[in-house]
Amino acid sequence: MKLPLDISLEPMLATAVPAIPEDPGMSYEPKWDGFRCIVFRDGDEVELASRGGKTLTRYFPEVVDQALAQLPERSVIDCELIVVRRDPGVLPKLDFELLAQRIHPAASRVQKLAVETPAEIVAFDLLALGDEDLTGLPFPQRRARLAEALAQVKPPVHLTPVTTDAATAHRWFEEFEGAGLDGLIAKPADLLYVPGKRLMKKIKHARTLDAVVAGFRWHKSGPVVGSLLLGLYDDGVLHSIGVTSAFSVARRSELLDEIAAYRDPAEHPWNEPVAGQRIPAAPNRWNSGKDTSFERLEPKLVVEVGFDAMEGDRLRHPGQFLRWRPDRDPASCTYEQLERPIRLDVAEVLAAGGEPGK
Repeated sequence: MKLPLDISLEPMLATAVPAIPEDPGMSYEPKWDGFRCIVFRDGDEVELASRGGKTLTRYFPEVVDQALAQLPERSVIDCELIVVRRDPGVLPKLDFELLAQRIHPAASRVQKLAVETPAEIVAFDLLALGDEDLTGLPFPQRRARLAEALAQVKPPVHLTPVTTDAATAHRWFEEFEGAGLDGLIAKPADLLYVPGKRLMKKIKHARTLDAVVAGFRWHKSGPVVGSLLLGLYDDGVLHSIGVTSAFSVARRSELLDEIAAYRDPAEHPWNEPVAGQRIPAAPNRWNSGKDTSFERLEPKLVVEVGFDAMEGDRLRHPGQFLRWRPDRDPASCTYEQLERPIRLDVAEVLAAGGEPGK
């Protein structure tokens, strides 16, 4: 490839902030829940570069085809690869699990999934066009050049929506979550593109819930707690919703003492699961040799955990242990405590890409 930027280029990153910044000239974009990717195209050659110098090219042949069909002949574009789940009778939304399944070592499986769960391109920055390196231009100029370069693209290639109106950004932050998006990205007006630096701002949803601790897994380092298994009740049935696991070495030992009285219960709601009940210890699709066994705990402990979002009926990411809740009745830990985001068709979000400020 003969482009003004090398394929080893690291993407510019973002720092998490607790609130939406409202500095003059700030640009706001949806934060997509997908794989960050820089697409390099030089004529008939296309490379899909991920963070850390990893390539995504072999896993997404359909993305390569779309890059050849719709992206400028010589260009470097920063984007997100997403998969949209479309089920009958349900609004389409982003599905990170389906996207993660695309990283598979078998070529036959890669080709199969490229047809069954094709990825889409959401472009948000133009880094080079022809022989011109654009990284030294302020973001608003790069965005304008990107909108011009992608003016004719059609799904599954999209231009991300952008607005400079703070009120619109606040509305997006609330509404877009219902389509599976992850928050907002804020970019200062004078933002140059600096690879690897955290110069953008990201604002993610943050919530708490009270969950039943119904089991634990040992840590790989030895006889201390690795993770606590969490559950919520629905019509009297305890469903596994994920884990909380980010503990210090000292805290892992303390937790073992704190749960000691609840180990080895004679009965447990996950011993004989009923139809539709979600339980832990499913095989790990990425590492078949990983130990997913766990020890049951009498479901009498309640913990408050922080989380960003739910994926269906479970935590999208491990919860953050905040505190024990001895004042809570485990039976009161139900799904009803969750604030469900307004459901929104992700196609509506993608369609707004050509209409700044919508």
